[in-house]
This record gives sequence, structure tokens and C-alpha cells, in this order.
Amino acid sequence: MLNVGKIEEGFVLDHIKAGKSLSLYEHLQLDKLDCTVAIIKNARSNKMGKKDILKVECDLNQLNLDVLAFIDHNITVNVIKNGEIVSKEELSLPKQIKNVIKCRNPRCITSIEQGLPHIFILADEEKEVYRCKYCEEKYTESAK
Repeated sequence: MLNVGKIEEGFVLDHIKAGKSLSLYEHLQLDKLDCTVAIIKNARSNKMGKKDILKVECDLNQLNLDVLAFIDHNITVNVIKNGEIVSKEELSLPKQIKNVIKCRNPRCITSIEQGLPHIFILADEEKEVYRCKYCEEKYTESAK
């Protein structure tokens, strides 16, 4: 049995799809923060079979919830204060994401203008479809 100690102040990201925790770590830029991070991969889960968990000991304000929601809006965000869960944040798909994914259309202005931000707009919430703000190229899941 693996035992990972509790954290005093921070957040626990639970119900992450198995194998996605390192991608989240990278996209949330947790390596750039001066905080303690525990990555638990392939933990047993009654609900999901297997899941990943991230425990991060730092202020929740340092977490970009839009990036998190874009990657997987079914993740549970448990906010921890004084070693106890004080709230659970509900995630919903962001209406717009900036510089998280890149447009793959070679004719898009973002391919030519290197300093231009990559902005994607939620085009279809039900189907979870994002499109480039500039050329309307549909984002495909393979880059997540």
C-alpha cells in the first residue's frame, strides 16, 4: 500500500484520466512553481477503474483552471486549507483558451506571425469542439 501524506494548504486534482497527470503537470507549468507536487499514476478507482491524482501544496490562485478544464473538465479540484478539504471546484469548458494549443493550419496567420497568441474559441460545447479564432480550423483531440 502506497501512502502519500496529506497536504496543509493547496489542492488535490482527483479523477484525472489514467496517464494524463504528466500532461497536466506540463500544461499547468507546475515545474515553474516553487511548491511540492505529488503525482500518483494509475491509482485504483471504483468509479474509473484507474485514475491519476495530483497533490499540489501551493495557492489555488496559481492554478489556471481554464487550462485544467480544457484538458479534462471532469477532474475534481479539492481545495485544502489546514489539512482539510474546504471546497470542491466545479470545472466547465472555457469559452476561450489562449496559448494552450497551436493551430495546425499552415495558412493560418499564427503560422506567419510568430508573436501572435494562439486563441481557440469553444464552437460547440456539446461536442467539445474548439476552433481557431483566426482561421476557424477545428482543433483535433490528438494534441491534448
